[in-house]
Amino acid sequence: MKTQPPIISRFHKNPILTRKDVPYPVTTVHNAGIVKHNGLYIMLFRSHLENGRSIIGRADSEDGYTFTVHPKPFLIPSTDTVFAEYEAFGVEDLRISPVENEYLLTYSAYSRHGVRIALARTRDFDHVERVGLITQADLRNVVIFPEKFGGRYVRLDRPHSEISPWSIWVSYSPDLVHWGDSRVIMKPMAYHWDEMKIGPGAPPFKTAKGWLHIYHGVFKTMSGTVYRLGAALHDRLDPATIIGVSDRWILQPEDPWEVTGYVPNVVFTCGAVPEDDGTVKIYWGGADTVMCAGTAVIDDLIACCLSDSRPPL
Repeated sequence: MKTQPPIISRFHKNPILTRKDVPYPVTTVHNAGIVKHNGLYIMLFRSHLENGRSIIGRADSEDGYTFTVHPKPFLIPSTDTVFAEYEAFGVEDLRISPVENEYLLTYSAYSRHGVRIALARTRDFDHVERVGLITQADLRNVVIFPEKFGGRYVRLDRPHSEISPWSIWVSYSPDLVHWGDSRVIMKPMAYHWDEMKIGPGAPPFKTAKGWLHIYHGVFKTMSGTVYRLGAALHDRLDPATIIGVSDRWILQPEDPWEVTGYVPNVVFTCGAVPEDDGTVKIYWGGADTVMCAGTAVIDDLIACCLSDSRPPL
């Protein structure tokens, strides 16, 4: 049986960033938000410290593949105000959304109270302002659309719950602090590659056909779970409406540094950068240990969602 060609072409020099590239002690480099700012690719990556807790580092690149890490971490757990209590166990898996001349940063804040999502903002990646804790426990993944709809901010989130098993929801806010009108818009599919749970991955980006969202899906096997990437297409005017979901995954763990590591059999994305030539650079953490990159043709991803589609619910 003939296999289909890969949707995502892996960069031939993967992994693009490892702990050896970091000038301070860390044990991993993974799950990074990425954005192109003033012609420079900026990566905000997660690292485990030697005590097991996580911080966020920064690396810059001119070509999107060769990154130089800054000498100090970008974001560490706060020691101030209410954030100190809820970030005490670490900050993780940051996403970057460009909205109205600034960048909104969503990240997981861990503490003895569980995990919830914190929001910060920056204009230049030199100065960061924490805005608020925008979810209760237990929420693990939030991405914000890079555009307002009807004057409101819109996000995709994933409650950590077996009641409606690990599904993707949409929520709205007038001010980034107060969120509501939440409803489920996409669920895992039984006996499918993402049947255990799904969650937001990279912040969606706009295409001619709709908002393209690269998400993660998890399948449980006899030897553990496998994290893969999929694609969904949201309506340009109503992001709660999903036009199509690719029936097949677009990336799965295959390379040695994706199959083996801190958490085996994981590819996990927090960032993708669409380019002017119709391609998109996609970044993912391999086995929660290293950072990898690849490219895809945007029209190919859209075709997966439209011509080889499955229902979102």
